[in-house]
Amino acid sequence: MIKTNKFLGSILLISGTTIGAGMLGLPVTTGFAGFFPTLFVLLFFWGYMLITAFLYLEANLSVKGNVNLVTMAEHTLGFWGKAVAWVFYLLLLYSLTAAYMAGSAPLFTEAIKYFTGYTLPVWAGPLPLVVIFGIFVYLGSASSDYINRILMFGLIAAYLVLAILLPSHTDFDLIKHVDKKALVFSFPILLTSYGFHIIIPTLTNYMRHDVKKMKLALVIGSLIPFIIYVVWEFLVLGTVKVTGDNSLAQMYIEGQGSTAPLINNLINVLKLPWVAKIANIFSFCAIITSFIGVTLSLTDFLSDGFKIKRNKKGRFLACILTFLPPLIFLYGYQRVFLTALQFAGVFVAVLLCILPALMTWQVKEAKFYQSFKGRILLVVVILIALAIIGLDILEEMGFLKNLISGYLNKNV
Repeated sequence: MIKTNKFLGSILLISGTTIGAGMLGLPVTTGFAGFFPTLFVLLFFWGYMLITAFLYLEANLSVKGNVNLVTMAEHTLGFWGKAVAWVFYLLLLYSLTAAYMAGSAPLFTEAIKYFTGYTLPVWAGPLPLVVIFGIFVYLGSASSDYINRILMFGLIAAYLVLAILLPSHTDFDLIKHVDKKALVFSFPILLTSYGFHIIIPTLTNYMRHDVKKMKLALVIGSLIPFIIYVVWEFLVLGTVKVTGDNSLAQMYIEGQGSTAPLINNLINVLKLPWVAKIANIFSFCAIITSFIGVTLSLTDFLSDGFKIKRNKKGRFLACILTFLPPLIFLYGYQRVFLTALQFAGVFVAVLLCILPALMTWQVKEAKFYQSFKGRILLVVVILIALAIIGLDILEEMGFLKNLISGYLNKNV
């Protein structure tokens, strides 16, 4: 029986890295297909991303010492693997970090005004996230683990309040809606909803390379978000219509990535204005837990890539390299990180699916993956990732919107 606090902390860090504030708006994208098709695909991508996480872990364990993706890719794939790891990792994690800074700004501004009456200038909005919670990232895995536990408690508590309030308003006729072709539209975003792999090298070192505990932590840590996603999809899709006033289609048109239209709709349904406060608490905790997981992973990645010593000075330098570029993007080059975020599905497919499969292909100690069945599994993993990349590109070009245009046209 596993009793170590590190094991529990690792599970929560995996879950916290996985669940982002965007989860609240997930049904707005998936709802056109209906609950049961979405349930199937959520289960499929959970299983698929868990397999790729095991591949990522296998590649991580094949290199001795406290290493991250740069060394893993170089050790198994050579220079080109190292180059791909550098480019795609920095594009994804810097854009995510900038997005969390931007997303936290209005929440911190509102909270500071509520308690002090002082309104932060716009430029200072992203700084509290970095100043307050960047300290825990600087202090390392143990400190990040402890603050993450507190925030995960707040996240789950806020989620449970929302989940308890909605069932009485559930309409099972809405749950029966099915449109299989619209399901393809949500594939890229569902893939990115399980992007917890980046924390694996950090946790492997934190748990002293205990393979059994790491694998179990990956299963449980990813299963928690899956369950939360499923219940949330059921509650929202059973409450909100697909078309018409205050519908999923209207929210998709108005929201464009924001959760505000959905929250406003739930307030109207429940007739409880304070639901917005609960949703803000959820968003706040989700942003910070994801921020901690992403930036903790990024500091370890940069320390590994630049061979920075893991002492106080080295940790401080790694934190500067972690937090400064996203702030620069946020203040001067917003289009850069916004464009990068649009292709998050591509980055996730390359970094967390294709690279782990290719790296594991080269790991001679991984006997199963050297067998015929193992090779077939790795090929299937790569082909699915390539399909997602194609779908994400088609979506950004506007072609996939044809799959849901019938719903959107009714709300124009």
